Amino acid sequence: MRFVLASASPARRAVLGAAGIDPIVRVSGVDEDAVTAALGDPTPTDLVVALAEAKAEAVRPGVAAEFPDSVVIACDSMLLMDFGDGPEVVGKPGTVDIARRRWKRMAGGTGELLTGHAVELFSGGELVARAKDSAATTVRFADITDEELDAYLTTGEPLAVAGGFTLDGLGGWFVEGVDGDPSSVIGISLPLTRKLLASVGVGVVTLWRDQEVRAHPAG
Repeated sequence: MRFVLASASPARRAVLGAAGIDPIVRVSGVDEDAVTAALGDPTPTDLVVALAEAKAEAVRPGVAAEFPDSVVIACDSMLLMDFGDGPEVVGKPGTVDIARRRWKRMAGGTGELLTGHAVELFSGGELVARAKDSAATTVRFADITDEELDAYLTTGEPLAVAGGFTLDGLGGWFVEGVDGDPSSVIGISLPLTRKLLASVGVGVVTLWRDQEVRAHPAG
């Protein structure tokens, strides 16, 4: 059984790696704007799940041919914020100006990081089972100073990540805390992924790297 991650995200790969899985990476190349436009007016949860499903579907033919006995996980994350004029779902800023405006509004507040997950199981090159769901985690942002924000934007890190921040990178300095699953904020919820794998008949412990899951000494 091969484990395929339908994402180019190094953060998702790192989360899985630390949890005993060295995934095969296949990038979906999905046009997220096109998928979003085709949905009409989805709820925030429906949106992230639909985007995850689209990524899994995009890699499906290649995975079925290359890894006939495998399981695929695809994810998509967005930040749900209420800036005072109603809830707004925000993805990757893309530009410094957009990231700056968002951070000015996010600083000192809270948001809900939503991550959609889609799992597909292949046997003999055939898709035999699918599962999907989402995870939500509340993120509490620090009152970042103008100097800190300028420095953070200069790194380029916030431009290509959901909500314009990371928990496991430089952005972690500006997150006061999370209420919920931290791995979901990084991009893939380990608890939810375990449940989805179980729902398609795959026990996560069977995917751990041989001899590489070991106890860490205290201290």
